[in-house]
Amino acid sequence: MTRIEVIIGGFGGQGCILAGVVLGRAAAYDGKKVAQSRSYGAEARGGAAKSEVVIADEEIDYPMVINADYLIAMSQQAFERYITKVKPNGIVLIDENLVKPKEDLPENLRLVKVPASKISSREYGKPIVANMIMLGALTALAKIVSTDSLIKSIMDCVSKGTEEININALKKGQEYVSATRGK
Repeated sequence: MTRIEVIIGGFGGQGCILAGVVLGRAAAYDGKKVAQSRSYGAEARGGAAKSEVVIADEEIDYPMVINADYLIAMSQQAFERYITKVKPNGIVLIDENLVKPKEDLPENLRLVKVPASKISSREYGKPIVANMIMLGALTALAKIVSTDSLIKSIMDCVSKGTEEININALKKGQEYVSATRGK
């Protein structure tokens, strides 16, 4: 690994920022260098939200995503806005219940559909942990951080009392990708 760039986009309230913080902290626990940035729309909930995470073995000279290796799109708007920032041979993960690509992706991108909000609603009664399901799916595909570091990061980052549900959701995302082999 030299430099890995990840964009996690959606709308406010989906936990895109939290997913980026968890990923970045997990990478740091694994001994990597990390830069994490975030942006929000004007609204507290429902507006655009984006987290960018840059992970490297060496010092990071530019902390923003230039060409994303991975995009997690949890809203149609995020998909449409950030798809052009994914480099050739990049992987695009979408919450298939919330994102419907209007056209075929370029052949040099891999699309992975994860029913994160559906799994979250079915398993937990609400889509509150779809972000962790998507993060689990990403990390099962990409192997950019260890599961132990992700769990430690979740324990440090999420609200007290929600650690177990978030860790369980992370594992659900990993299991989903392992069972479907990321197709």
